[in-house]
Amino acid sequence: MTAEFRLDGKVVAITGASSGFGHHFAGVLADAGATVVLGARREEKIADRAAEINDAGGTAMACSLDVCDKESVKAFIDRAFSQFGRLDVLINNAGVEAGAKTYTMIDEDDWDRVIDTNLKSAWVLSKYYTEQVLAHEQGGGNIIMISSITDTRTIKGQFPYAISKGGLTRMTEVLALEAARYNIRVNALAPGYILTDVSRILLESDAAPDFEKGIPMRRFGEFKDLDGPILLLASDASSYMTGSVIAVDGGHICASL
Repeated sequence: MTAEFRLDGKVVAITGASSGFGHHFAGVLADAGATVVLGARREEKIADRAAEINDAGGTAMACSLDVCDKESVKAFIDRAFSQFGRLDVLINNAGVEAGAKTYTMIDEDDWDRVIDTNLKSAWVLSKYYTEQVLAHEQGGGNIIMISSITDTRTIKGQFPYAISKGGLTRMTEVLALEAARYNIRVNALAPGYILTDVSRILLESDAAPDFEKGIPMRRFGEFKDLDGPILLLASDASSYMTGSVIAVDGGHICASL
């Protein structure tokens, strides 16, 4: 690992860190030298993950976080700044889905839960993070959105999940324009189909083999496929990148063009 990909001295906050991508990213970033702040509602899960990282020689702190609660968001960001004096990177990773439902099948509660968790929370967290970067005279910051290739490549039954990810990708681009004046970079990682709690319904279904054939690399992704891209975006190796959306999908998007 070259020096510019190292994260020594950097503090990184990750939402939705109790499982899936967030759980994995915490270990990858800690191994690269970052102090990681793990946020999620499942306090026992993030406490266990923080303990694993600390036992392995890293530095991690678990913080209760409900991304749909504005006061919880503020407490999460404030605790990171209070504990470590800075917060270099915010990773907006928290996400849910409504299940394999079309627009006629979901109800208003489904819509609100997915849009509020996946999209609105990213704005609220990014807004308050920016305010605190300025208040602490940190000199700049870094926001990473965890979007999805469903922002452009989708199938039936992903409503409103795909809509929330499409909005998140667009938010990345608009925030990048507006946050540059504060020396805050905003980029997104858009994973393809990787087995998580969110994608399990599709990737473990009878349709999975046929679906897999539509991916040029002929396989679903693994967590380790995201290690390089997340290190790139979190580190100084991407210091001249903002507004970028990196797809890690085995060529899936290309196959749909």
